[in-house]
Amino acid sequence: MKMAADRQDFYNPDDLFIEVKEKITNAKLNHESIDYLTIVPDGEPTLDKNLGRLIDLLKPLGFKIAVITNASLLQKPDVRQDIRKADWVSVKIDTLDEKIWKRMDRPQKNIVFDLMLNGIKKFSQEYSGTLVTETMLVKDLNENIRTVAEFIKQIRPSIAYLSIPTRPPAKKWVHAPDEHQINKAYQIFKENSLNAEYLIGYEGNDFAYTGDVEEDLQSITSVHPMREDAVKEFLKKANSNFSIIEKMLREDKIIISEYNGERFYLRKLDVK
Repeated sequence: MKMAADRQDFYNPDDLFIEVKEKITNAKLNHESIDYLTIVPDGEPTLDKNLGRLIDLLKPLGFKIAVITNASLLQKPDVRQDIRKADWVSVKIDTLDEKIWKRMDRPQKNIVFDLMLNGIKKFSQEYSGTLVTETMLVKDLNENIRTVAEFIKQIRPSIAYLSIPTRPPAKKWVHAPDEHQINKAYQIFKENSLNAEYLIGYEGNDFAYTGDVEEDLQSITSVHPMREDAVKEFLKKANSNFSIIEKMLREDKIIISEYNGERFYLRKLDVK
């Protein structure tokens, strides 16, 4: 897949705004509640030059706006200016070791580690909304988490989440640490006066149905692999059945991936 570090035009924000309004209308018709409109595309949202414009368009719809970022472009003032408009921002901070960062997060070659960290600090000083951090723990890689906790303490997030791989990872060598290491990381976060919370279990099956079963499934599985029981629950909610999954598998729109004894459904990616 092509990697980039420069902001670009991807989609017309006015077209996206129309699509979001349609989704909101359909969600309401299906009695689905909406807490946030979350910008978490198939990639890094801050790469989109029109991100600030999109947030401006979405705000009058009356829902809080959330942005989930890997923090790679926060050294750029225009990026910080754009996401300051959001009500809730999640920033990824996995390690303070550049070598581990390169192996774990596989950044684009033009991203400078120290500049990224400085960008996170600057954003935390400028931002008045709800800031949270997420730190992914990987077995035998970034389990020495004390320096991460000390860094996060400086930016004072509302919540500092500790997560582990719960869905199929991009690399087969990636595994979750054991319970002892997870608890140790949590205690270190608490020692640094952080409001730490776990993101270490299955997230649940509460996926919204907005009217088009296949389109909804493709949208969900492009950013969030769905466990098989979640798929079945979603289909039941949509008054559909598993034949649509079989059809999507035949048409190569989704694939099956096994992880930790569970079967997940993911959108098939176009890798060039």
